[in-house]
Amino acid sequence: MKISSESSWRARFFLLLVLFHLSGSLAYSHWGQHRGSGGLKHSTRRNMGRHRRKDALLAAEVPYFDPTSPTHVKAQLGSSAYLPCKIKNLGNKSVSWVRNRDAHILSVDRYTFIADARFAAWHEPVTNTWTLQVKFVQERDAGRYECQVSTEPKMSHFVELTVVTPRVTIPGGSELHVRSGSTVTIKCVVSHALHPPNYVFWYHEDERVPESSWTGVEQAPLRRVSTETSVATLTINSVSHGHAGNYTCAPAALTPISVILHVLNGERPAAMQHGTSSASRPSVYNIITPIAAHISSLLLPVFCNVLHR
Repeated sequence: MKISSESSWRARFFLLLVLFHLSGSLAYSHWGQHRGSGGLKHSTRRNMGRHRRKDALLAAEVPYFDPTSPTHVKAQLGSSAYLPCKIKNLGNKSVSWVRNRDAHILSVDRYTFIADARFAAWHEPVTNTWTLQVKFVQERDAGRYECQVSTEPKMSHFVELTVVTPRVTIPGGSELHVRSGSTVTIKCVVSHALHPPNYVFWYHEDERVPESSWTGVEQAPLRRVSTETSVATLTINSVSHGHAGNYTCAPAALTPISVILHVLNGERPAAMQHGTSSASRPSVYNIITPIAAHISSLLLPVFCNVLHR
């Protein structure tokens, strides 16, 4: 009886171990399944995030033109023009400058492909700017230029170049008449200029007028009188016949202009004597002639009657 009880207890203990083992296996299996599904979901989310970041990086690497890049540039005749082109995320793409009027490729990256040495291109890494320079600008350089990036399809940014041509004039016409012993001031006016010339030289005939060695001659340097107008003057005190002749105003990098100075001995030239035309002021002849004709018409019948008698 005692043996039977001990066997029964062992049997029950073994059964409990088996049940405990089975319950542990089932719990582990259930936890592993849920853990696996959660891991799959987490892995999927992680992969999706990775793809999103990759797509964002790809989008960020696409080149684009900085909206602050100018589309219109002005340059004064004879000066240098600078056409900037700001490009973001350029990567390994090439940048070309093309002149639109003849489709001529001017440069590719830093290399120039035109025989005209006035054209050059360079890159400023700090500002991501590719600049086309045109030295000693001429009027024919005006027009549209294209900054082109070698993407597929190609990207283009256009810059319009306007060449401003200053005007040089001497007020008073091409000839000046002054009396001997008087004072004359010749003005040289530079207008429509983005910036005034650095200097102005004066010439008498073919000889440059010195600034100090000519007695009684004073030169005032170019000075601004408005936004786009500057004036230089040459003043001659006590004019003599030795001062007569051709005077030329030659501003730096601009077309010179000349005036002829006539020195008179008290007399006045014909142009000054007759400031108005005969049509605006009737002469004595024009006044007397109609009166004489009227008198003749009255006396003619009387004269005829006398002859017939």
